[in-house]
Amino acid sequence: MKSKRPAAPRSRWKNPVKAKLKNGQPVFGFTISVNNVEVAAQAANLGFDFIWLEMEHAPLSLETVRNVVLATRGLPAVPFARPPVNEVWTAKRLLDTGVLGVIFPFTSTPELARRAALACRYPTRGLRGSGAGLAQFRWPAPEGYYDFADENVMVVTIVEDVPGLANVEEIAATPGIDVLFIGTSDLSFALGLRGDQNHPKLDAAIAKIVAAGKKHGKVLGRPAGTPEQVKRFQKQGFLFFQAPTDLDFMAAGAARYLEPWGRAQRSAFSGGI
Repeated sequence: MKSKRPAAPRSRWKNPVKAKLKNGQPVFGFTISVNNVEVAAQAANLGFDFIWLEMEHAPLSLETVRNVVLATRGLPAVPFARPPVNEVWTAKRLLDTGVLGVIFPFTSTPELARRAALACRYPTRGLRGSGAGLAQFRWPAPEGYYDFADENVMVVTIVEDVPGLANVEEIAATPGIDVLFIGTSDLSFALGLRGDQNHPKLDAAIAKIVAAGKKHGKVLGRPAGTPEQVKRFQKQGFLFFQAPTDLDFMAAGAARYLEPWGRAQRSAFSGGI
């Protein structure tokens, strides 16, 4: 009678977004702006690496985020969310719904960058509270959820105003930040350009942020509306891309369908939400 082999240890799941970035591969996030779980679940199965749940500029509620987290269980794209403000308590609530990445808007100072990193990790490495029952249900981990979360949750900080630009060297140097993201539209407005994405003044600001990110080993991110933009931005060193919104993709698909009859209305997407 053959003796049974011991069961092989369960492999530890790795955040695929982190893994791809570590290997120098680009990642793409589908932006969810409508309060609809079905749309988010479909988006998570289209080939994107993550879904960007937009709570700053869209009416997504915390309850919707939780429902999306559950609806996308087992689908390829992992859930990230951008809260309305850069606060520890907003990050805690999102993480406890089960998102695997928090995108912090208007990270304008080194202190805000430091708080963002601390909000996403457990003591003694951070400030996250231990009430993660809902998140544990979404991400059962053989090694235990707390170690799993500290290893797999991603911290994305957005530089998108003049103070952030002035402090970008210190922000980029902050330990615990995974991605230094440029909010190009808001940064354009902050520079007095009213959203102009092709102005030399904005180009210079972006170059300054790119240099700081590269110097301190941070992944660089920004919005990208087309494959052509992605290729151009990759040459600058960007790997983390915010793709258009659900509504923009719908408009683009409708335009392609209606174009032969001269009835197409073009998408309003211009580089980020």
